[in-house]
Amino acid sequence: MYNPSPLPNGSVIENRYRIVCQLGQGGFGRTYQARDINQGNEYCVLKEFAPQLQSTNHLLKAQELFQREADILFKLKHPQIPCFRELRKVIFNGNEYLLLVQDYVEGKTYDKFVKGKQRFSEAEVIQLFLQVLPVLEYIHSQGMIHRDISPDNLICRKSDKLPILIDFGAVKQVAVTAISQFSSLPIGTQIGKNGYAPEEQMNRGEFSASSDLYALALTGLVLLTGKKPKELYDSYNTTWHWRREISLSPIFGTVLDKMLAYQPRKRYQSAREVRQVLEGSNSSKFASLLSRMKTRVVAPGKLLNSIINQSKTRINSTNREFRDIVIGVGITFFVVGFVWIVYKMKPVEPDPLRQQSPQSLPSKSLSSVEQKQQENIIKRREALKIPETEFNQKVDELFWAEYPELEKNRLGDTPEDFAFRQRWYQIAEEELDKLEQDKLL
Repeated sequence: MYNPSPLPNGSVIENRYRIVCQLGQGGFGRTYQARDINQGNEYCVLKEFAPQLQSTNHLLKAQELFQREADILFKLKHPQIPCFRELRKVIFNGNEYLLLVQDYVEGKTYDKFVKGKQRFSEAEVIQLFLQVLPVLEYIHSQGMIHRDISPDNLICRKSDKLPILIDFGAVKQVAVTAISQFSSLPIGTQIGKNGYAPEEQMNRGEFSASSDLYALALTGLVLLTGKKPKELYDSYNTTWHWRREISLSPIFGTVLDKMLAYQPRKRYQSAREVRQVLEGSNSSKFASLLSRMKTRVVAPGKLLNSIINQSKTRINSTNREFRDIVIGVGITFFVVGFVWIVYKMKPVEPDPLRQQSPQSLPSKSLSSVEQKQQENIIKRREALKIPETEFNQKVDELFWAEYPELEKNRLGDTPEDFAFRQRWYQIAEEELDKLEQDKLL
């Protein structure tokens, strides 16, 4: 088996790259930190392509294929991806090496924060997501999937504190393509970390943009809790129990749940979707929503609540005479009674929460993505010939079991209610999955 010796520290490769130290070793070869003599001795990274193949002949063929396929790497141009400089074949001490040269990023990997017992706040993780998601949007638009997102493959760059995505999956993808022709190893098991990569990637070699989003969600939870992925998952019941470790806002919790869905089709299908949700629901809006949830009541109770609170404030904050108090209370009851009569006289409108899938939906005020979600739920329910009212009532009960504070509320079409609507859809889809499965039995 071909297995060249490590490049020794201090050695100079082709009068240009001086090896500083070995950074690591993986299934495809070693990684070195080096200095580029021709570029003012600036640091760079050399990735050696030296897979463990049975013969030198197989290795040479794999290297040739790697060189042909590596063109895609040099097309990647993003400020949060280390630049691929060149692919160089060199001979050192009688051994042949194929080296991929990349920019070096000075900083600290995020797993060092975890090992240092540093915990991230919800706002910090949301900020991290908003900084990483555009990078994923970019690589996915290039037809690539990273497939190995984790805290140790993200560097907090020292110069600007931006997260840099390293150990880029395209390198592994090209390497796997080259090796697969000369190795019997199953490709799907060669990329991704247990715990971070979803089941379909690790066991079946299937991957998509949602695979990267799954891994990013787990990275966020590890930074939030300090726990390993397996400590946040109940493998017996196949459910996540991260809520035992940390309390997050309902909106962000729902986003994480969807990113971590077991079935790929139930996850967000693009990094852009997640980014738009988070940008539309930033941390200040989370706080605003939580505050609003504590006092929010079904319309027209908002007006009633406001009137009563104003009366209480006037009574408690002043020393008015008893006569003024009586008059104030009397006026309050008069207004409350009048509002109640007007309300009872109005035709009862369907509750949007209870009517997520009536014939009048999907709502035109929602995004096209959300309209498609609603259409899908309607079609699946109708295919099963389940009465609309019966189905919606069941989903409502499950939804309210999670969010009892919303039991008397009406979910609207506003951005503030987006995450709650998404959770309602998710519960509806899970119920439909069970019903469809029962029908097959």
